[in-house]
Amino acid sequence: MNIVKVGMADLNITKSPDRIRTTGLGSCVGVALFDSSNKIGGLAHVMLPDSSLSKGALNIAKYADTAIPKLISDMVKAGANRVKIVAKLAGGAQMFAFASGNDAMRIGPRNVEACKIALNTARIPILCEDTGGNCGRTIELDSITGMLNIRTVNQGVKEI
Repeated sequence: MNIVKVGMADLNITKSPDRIRTTGLGSCVGVALFDSSNKIGGLAHVMLPDSSLSKGALNIAKYADTAIPKLISDMVKAGANRVKIVAKLAGGAQMFAFASGNDAMRIGPRNVEACKIALNTARIPILCEDTGGNCGRTIELDSITGMLNIRTVNQGVKEI
């Protein structure tokens, strides 16, 4: 078994029996996709909600609206059954308190909402999520079972 690492603003896929992991999810969202019939998993570390925010060369993996379709496409190319893919989300924390109610400062909640919209558009059901709060997360998807292991400093370890 290998562990495939996904960096910030990155995405990748894995097949059974390997696992796939990303660290440092604060306001970023980890989008874990899984096809249980073919044991193929995918993970995107989404930093920002919308690629219209891009300046210069576009990093597809950085934005919810481009990372999720790319991840689905990569999984299908690797043999996943498009209609069997399901999602789990983690991250999207509000890491800092701001006195103003400025929506631009709410990156975590905006990232979560953008990921949900992109998954809904792609007709990928979200099975569960561990989003919000104010703590960072490390997540690891098991491509055998589809379980998402979530580690936080404050709350320990849980699986969804």
